[in-house]
Amino acid sequence: MSQRGNFLAGANYLIEGFRLITHPRLRLFILIPVLINLAFFVVFTTVFVQRFDSLLTYMMDWLPGFLEFLAWIVGIILALFILLIYGYSFSAFTNLIAAPFYGVLAEKTENLVRGETIESESLAQLIPRTLFRELTKFWYFLWRSLLILILTFIPPFGPVIGALWGMWCMSIQYGDYAADNHKLSFSELRSRLSSRLFTSMGFGGAVMLGMMIPIVNIIVMPAAVAGGTLFWIKELK
Repeated sequence: MSQRGNFLAGANYLIEGFRLITHPRLRLFILIPVLINLAFFVVFTTVFVQRFDSLLTYMMDWLPGFLEFLAWIVGIILALFILLIYGYSFSAFTNLIAAPFYGVLAEKTENLVRGETIESESLAQLIPRTLFRELTKFWYFLWRSLLILILTFIPPFGPVIGALWGMWCMSIQYGDYAADNHKLSFSELRSRLSSRLFTSMGFGGAVMLGMMIPIVNIIVMPAAVAGGTLFWIKELK
């Protein structure tokens, strides 16, 4: 295995995360996050379906008549782009609300996997700390994402850069809960993820793909928290 990890090993952490959240000791801790995800799913899916129809109509009207035969290609590219934005937006907003509960889920997952209890916090301590951490991540993602969004319209490498950036964002987002529980700084987390870059991108890529699939994305997030915690225990800690 490369010193920077293995792409497939990273994707496997998400699969292991799905397995972990079915454990009786963790089921209770995914209930509230799943309910939050479900509420956001209804809102986001409705908005994005409506916007897709409007945007597709606009693109078709803008396309010159002699290029109408490319309409299906434009439709596919637009659909993939909308799904990418949908997955990232869904993750960003739901994580902001569910962050304290994901912190608890990461803690309980680590307790289960390691067979020992890590230092716990009350919700009064956990909520402000995790919300501040989410805002830190959100700011880190935001201005870079605006630049990446511009680059995605520059063929042929723009969409690839956008996809790689999305994978990196997901690896940070879901590798962070266990790291934050151990008071690891955000900059140090990014450094450790970079040191296992291929594993990080494999994990983030699997999560990003799950986020782009409606209904599946409701349960992907707690699975990603559990998988990210396992990644932390085995390779980042």
